Amino acid sequence: MLITKRKPVTAGEILVEEFMEPLGITQTELAEKAGLPRKHVNELCRNRRALTADTALILSRVFGTSPEFWLNTQRRTDIWEALNTPKRLLRIQRAKPIRRIASLRTALSA
Repeated sequence: MLITKRKPVTAGEILVEEFMEPLGITQTELAEKAGLPRKHVNELCRNRRALTADTALILSRVFGTSPEFWLNTQRRTDIWEALNTPKRLLRIQRAKPIRRIASLRTALSA
């Protein structure tokens, strides 16, 4: 995965700009079609809620996409946020590789 300085487009932005606006549907209409609470849809659209596997499956069914499309979008955002939030990045950087696993991988690939 290519890591960039620029924040990736969120699942909420894609939902609104690439699906809801072109189709002319409101959050209320999407909530009804998807069988989700309107608050859930609103929080997705406003990037106040992370997209789950269940929601990805629902959106893929509603819009004829794959669940992986939605989950990959969320994953890119999650990784970018982790690497660009100082407190989270420090925690990640404290992790140390296990040397025996690295040497075992080297031995197996030889």
